[in-house]
Amino acid sequence: MCEERRENMEKTGKVWLVGAGPGSADLLTVKARSLLDTGDCIVYDRLVGREILAMLPPDKEWIDVGKSAGNHTVPQSEINQILVREARLGKKVIRLKGGDPFLFGRGGEEVEALCEAKVPFEVVPGVSSSIAVPAYQGIPVTHRDYVSSVHIITGHQRAGKEEGIDYEALVRTGGTLVFLMGVGALKEIMKGLLHAGMNGDMPAAVLQQGTTALQRRITATVETLAEEARKQKIQTPSIIVVGEVCRLSEQFAWYEKLPLSGERILVTRPVERGFKLQESLRALGAETLSVPVIRTVPVDDRERVLEIKREIGRLSEYQVLVFTSPYGVERFFDLLSEAGMDVRRVSHMKFAVIGQGTADTLKGKGIRADYMPGKYDGGSLGRLLAESLEDGTRILLARSSIGGTEILKELEKNPALVFKDLAVYDTKFLAEQETRLRSFMEEGGVTKVIFTSSSAVEGFVRLLGTFPYHSVQAVCIGGKTAKTAESAGMQTVTAGNATVEDIVACTLYISHGV
Repeated sequence: MCEERRENMEKTGKVWLVGAGPGSADLLTVKARSLLDTGDCIVYDRLVGREILAMLPPDKEWIDVGKSAGNHTVPQSEINQILVREARLGKKVIRLKGGDPFLFGRGGEEVEALCEAKVPFEVVPGVSSSIAVPAYQGIPVTHRDYVSSVHIITGHQRAGKEEGIDYEALVRTGGTLVFLMGVGALKEIMKGLLHAGMNGDMPAAVLQQGTTALQRRITATVETLAEEARKQKIQTPSIIVVGEVCRLSEQFAWYEKLPLSGERILVTRPVERGFKLQESLRALGAETLSVPVIRTVPVDDRERVLEIKREIGRLSEYQVLVFTSPYGVERFFDLLSEAGMDVRRVSHMKFAVIGQGTADTLKGKGIRADYMPGKYDGGSLGRLLAESLEDGTRILLARSSIGGTEILKELEKNPALVFKDLAVYDTKFLAEQETRLRSFMEEGGVTKVIFTSSSAVEGFVRLLGTFPYHSVQAVCIGGKTAKTAESAGMQTVTAGNATVEDIVACTLYISHGV
């Protein structure tokens, strides 16, 4: 009976209605983040933040059902059918919705359709923009010195239906009023409040794209807000806040004071290597878009696989093992394991690394690096070894098949050294990221792009194709990476060293000169 029930569930699949929050990836719930990794199909709408869209695994099936006021790309009835259809194909379907699914998100209609079709579902609440966006703009929706209630109203009505807002009741509450999806009717909403008896001097605000790098705040009064918003060309998505608490926005504003607030930074580093960097940038207020353009993979070419096996079998002939990336360390020790060996096989050797990140990965294998240059690049590492090693030392370099030649040129300056450049992994360009990358770059708003290797620049240019690269501010690791970016026409700055701390410091410097 249990086995039969399990098989039926697998045939049917399941739908999760997931709240994506107001935009910032930091406000995505732990459960929502986990589901994005485990789902098969992601059905998302326009209000999902760019930072969150950048997190969606490119190997998943994406279905864009984006809607904006008056422009329903996919009608709600069709969205309902998509959810049912995909679940009946046995998929784990993630219905990713801006804010919270049940707060004016039409989640109730989607659940009705799932119930009717007998499709299993779960609801994952999300952080609502009605509270989070004002908080990011310095507006507490309640404050005991000002107001003790908050009322959330949709400013968008069903097509063909008369406006149903009871303005007199809202004014009588004396609470903070938050209107979602009401920018298109801002003038009418303000008029409704005035006609219902609200004081024209009551503070009011329009908050655009809150919790993101592009957030804006316009503060005025109920009498003047509509005109002020028109002058400043406010756009959707925005929310409207009315109440005495709006007076606190200047004093309480905190997000805009973070050093990287207003920065939308695109990170091209592979996901597994970019997490710490993105977390550091977000902590300083930046919005980060993760678009890895390259991926490191094991060598699969037969001739080169045989070459790797030969050199693994000859490790006793080498005295120094060189790594130029963390993945090189991981891949080398995987190869040892695949050959039935362990760390004892290299116990006679000394180890050289290109920088601290590689040294840390090596330390995780229980080995401390013997050689590491003060400047983390291939040329500096090669120079250090050429000047430090005894004549006749045999060196094995375990690195990428497209590794730079700088380290080799420096080693060649000491003809008494013998070295073997062994490609233990390949670097591939991620063609599946082309649409995402082009979308983010062409829509504007990206202030900086971070490159941690020359191959990442090459992948970026290959995927993006024709583009005004002179408009790209590139933050680069190392001179070679910067040179490759400059040859494409980008503006470049170079981090002092290949560490997260130096990349962040460099980003801060070009943003604020500090």
